[in-house]
Amino acid sequence: MRIGAVVITMGNRPDELRSLIDSVARQEGDPVDVVVVGNGSPVPEVPKGVRTVELPENLGIPGGRNAGVEAFGPAGRDVDIVLFLDDDGLLARSDTAELCRAAFTADPRLGIVSFRIADPATGVTQRRHVPRLRADDPLRSSRVTTFLGGACAVRTRVLEQVGGLPDAFFYAHEETDLAWRALDAGWMIDYRSDMVLHHPTTDPSRHGVYHRMVARNRVWLARRNLPAPLVPVYLAVWALLTLVRRPTRPALKAWLGGFREGWTTPCGDRRPMKWRTVWRLTRLGRPPVI
Repeated sequence: MRIGAVVITMGNRPDELRSLIDSVARQEGDPVDVVVVGNGSPVPEVPKGVRTVELPENLGIPGGRNAGVEAFGPAGRDVDIVLFLDDDGLLARSDTAELCRAAFTADPRLGIVSFRIADPATGVTQRRHVPRLRADDPLRSSRVTTFLGGACAVRTRVLEQVGGLPDAFFYAHEETDLAWRALDAGWMIDYRSDMVLHHPTTDPSRHGVYHRMVARNRVWLARRNLPAPLVPVYLAVWALLTLVRRPTRPALKAWLGGFREGWTTPCGDRRPMKWRTVWRLTRLGRPPVI
């Protein structure tokens, strides 16, 4: 199976970007084609053979990744699998591409694979990087209901069938939006602990827009994808969880502003999932109210 990799960059981590590209070049089997997208910035110098796309403005994470996919043809159809990799990550093993090929070949309904993210210094995988509720054992692979956007492999037939990442989200929850649409179309998602991306431990709230985007996109996610009776339940649960976590006053203010924005601005096409998809999510351990 043909594999392509999409890496978006702001141009401010040239050394890390080069190390990531080198780790992709070391993959066993047929070479992985790499596209680096400069998201509103010039692309640093890259090795010969690496394709580049320079966007005139920052389209956000989903917009940048979608632009990279299009470099492989409409919906990425020139490749069978596309890897989305953070520019400050590093593939820890040289057989990850071959493991992807084997996984997608063995299971025709497998649509997305989420890699394990581990800190390169400590080997620790943060709980938030295990895409399931029971996240106490990051070394256990399993079927899941979402994936990690900067460390994953997606079958391009999924993108062709259900569409790409939601551009308007810009940052936060774009993976879950795509995951829910893929699951609703009958595809499966796996978390694989043996496919590892080394990535330094970070705090997502380091981004100034984090709390606003998380709240706004959570509302958009529900409005776009959930059956109408579940929308208020899902959002009420998340509002309660946010309050229980006792955010700082500025964080709560930003969150409330984003929550309001999610209700008052267009969320894109509404395509509520089937009730049987709700049941599938529930059987996989994450009913779409949590």
